[in-house]
Amino acid sequence: MSNQYQKIVIGAGPAGLFTAIFAKQKGEKIFLIEKNNCIGKKLAITGKGRCNVTNNTPDLKELVARYKKNGKFLYHAFSEFSVEDTLKFFSNLGIETKVERGNRIFPESDDAYELIEKMYALVKDDILFNCDVQEILKDGNHIEGVKTNKGKFTADKYIIATGGKSYPLTGSNGDGYELASSLGHTIITPKPALVPIETKEPWVRELAGLGLKNIRMDIYQNGKKQLSKFGELLFTHTGISGPIVIDCSREIGNLLEKDFVKVLIDLKPALSYPTLKDRINKDLSEAGNRAIKNSLSQLLPSSLIPVAIKLSKIDPEEKASQLSKESKNSLLHTLKELTLTITEIGDWNNAIVTDGGVDIKEIDPNTMQSKIVNNLYFAGEIIDVYGPTGGYNLQLCWSTGYLAGIS
Repeated sequence: MSNQYQKIVIGAGPAGLFTAIFAKQKGEKIFLIEKNNCIGKKLAITGKGRCNVTNNTPDLKELVARYKKNGKFLYHAFSEFSVEDTLKFFSNLGIETKVERGNRIFPESDDAYELIEKMYALVKDDILFNCDVQEILKDGNHIEGVKTNKGKFTADKYIIATGGKSYPLTGSNGDGYELASSLGHTIITPKPALVPIETKEPWVRELAGLGLKNIRMDIYQNGKKQLSKFGELLFTHTGISGPIVIDCSREIGNLLEKDFVKVLIDLKPALSYPTLKDRINKDLSEAGNRAIKNSLSQLLPSSLIPVAIKLSKIDPEEKASQLSKESKNSLLHTLKELTLTITEIGDWNNAIVTDGGVDIKEIDPNTMQSKIVNNLYFAGEIIDVYGPTGGYNLQLCWSTGYLAGIS
């Protein structure tokens, strides 16, 4: 294998693969360095192994707005390589897709390995596995080569696409940040993002696995509402997860650094307090002499009923029609204000993406080229920008990888 190339790509994740594929399509001689013994380890576990390829958000301004942090940086990348371009690329590889709830797009096969195998076939002759970059050799503001455990390699241009620190078992240990820092780049402190949340209350264990749709979650600190989300929530053995939880987990983590944080869950956001009160009275009246524990099936999932009764301080054997006004009021407030105390957010082992990375002020958004080193580029999660769940973070990788590849 020659050691002189036009482009050397460090990292064979989604961004690195796209960089290599599109550079090669331009006719460039490329070399893809991967420290693992295979490609796409993280890609293989996205979408629970189904691979949430992207999100069906065709409007450019709307797409950019979904990226709460540094989204404007991606405007040009998305205009050059859009969601439609992503779908066309995979369709040309013979991979058809489907749209599911939340406009999430998956391959029809529900198999991430289908994408991995098709992309690997495009670069299999240009990749070196188990190759660990030890040092990037620089003279002034120009890279002269990369020193690895398998020798020194040189190219005209270099792309760092090593990902962040999320899911370290896939090889993401943040070593790309060290490489970028050694070249003079500023690294915004990496923090785990899109993670589940742990709570103080032990009763969540009784609800582990229960998913709720169309609920509202309000985040409070020092009596002031800080965030509000509507959508799907999932109870776990240690707290809560699900799209609305993990999408604001980084903000919650930042709040926790200052003081305690409370979560108030409205299980019936479509019903006002008076309307829900009337509904409770109606259901209990119709239940007659049945025990309260057997009278709430029209209002709540079965696993949530005993928890709601306990939190409302009601005797589960009490007859529904004989429930006191105080007990009904307590149940009403439990359903509208199910309260949890957040103790911590998840760590790197269950973070979907990284918040932080190479400072976007030091990267040209039109090309992904470094503003500090003239033949250096970045692509993917290593850059300080991330989006919500639902395919947005893979689209970030596809689009920035494409730009780095053609630039």
